[in-house]
Amino acid sequence: MIDESVLLESRTMRTSVLGRTEVLDKVKTLSLLPNGLHVTTAMVAAYFEVAENAIRQIVKRHRQELIENGMRTLRGSDLQRFESDNLYLSNESYPQGRAHLAVYTRRTILNVAMLLRDSEVARSVRTYLLDRDEAPRPRLVHTDVESLDDRITRLSEASFTKLLGRTVVPMLNALVETAGDQRRDLLGLRNDVEQIQIKLIEHDVQLSRLQRDQDVKALTGVIGTIDAMNWREFEEHVAQLLRRDGCTDVELHGGHGGDRGVDITARTADGRTVAVRCKNFAPFRHVISGEMQKFLGASKVIHEADVALYVATCAFTRESLALAAQGGVTAVHRGLLEAWSAGVQLQVLRFS
Repeated sequence: MIDESVLLESRTMRTSVLGRTEVLDKVKTLSLLPNGLHVTTAMVAAYFEVAENAIRQIVKRHRQELIENGMRTLRGSDLQRFESDNLYLSNESYPQGRAHLAVYTRRTILNVAMLLRDSEVARSVRTYLLDRDEAPRPRLVHTDVESLDDRITRLSEASFTKLLGRTVVPMLNALVETAGDQRRDLLGLRNDVEQIQIKLIEHDVQLSRLQRDQDVKALTGVIGTIDAMNWREFEEHVAQLLRRDGCTDVELHGGHGGDRGVDITARTADGRTVAVRCKNFAPFRHVISGEMQKFLGASKVIHEADVALYVATCAFTRESLALAAQGGVTAVHRGLLEAWSAGVQLQVLRFS
């Protein structure tokens, strides 16, 4: 396995694995704000079990890299709107009149994990990212001119990558800092080493993809697939999730208006009636209170449903969530939809 410390040294290496945000949940449960997309500095610190100042120091040293990978600093009206829609509904406390707020995506949090040295959680994430000991080795095809890929594959991965991560890379970094006339040559050598590291990562990723069970999708793959659906495909996806979780008599009513404001009806395994509204909005949109109000009337008054689900590919405003709580509607926001699609059963569909 490639030593996890190489991720601390090489931004190129970090970039090569940034898509694997599902590793965060495999190491430790990651709590998100109500919009299902972001966390605050305090929440990042809690996840990695470090002080908030440790996260701020990482941001200070690697701000541009983190911004490129999803970190945002909110100010003014953007900050007020975000606090109103999210922090009020979470366990996050915040002072009034704050001038700015840093928020992080799952991709940014994974980026932090590859930069944070003094955290056992971050170290576990890095190790998990690069652990491929059980992956099958590719068969070699010998040719007259052996490629770099073939040469790397022939090497003993365990010993070679350990040497790179613990000895070669740190040594080259130290030499570059103190070199005089040889600085250019050392920089070139370090670049060659990084290219070899990249090749090793590429081999591991390819092997992992071949090995991975096709029925188990990474969360990022799940939500990406959902985002690519049209409204008909999205409704059918939700219907399949209901069937998977034991619902019977699942019926799609079709059309943007559905059946008087309801897109899907069903019955739970224990006989309760279900009414569902589906909205495949863009991720930056919100379900507003007026839309929730209409669904309340359709599901509870017209259909007299025991279980009402408003399933959306985006977040809900604070007002719409308050209406949902008052009216007995389960608001399935983007984050909850992601987990539901990945195999987590909705609590409200279980036997009462």
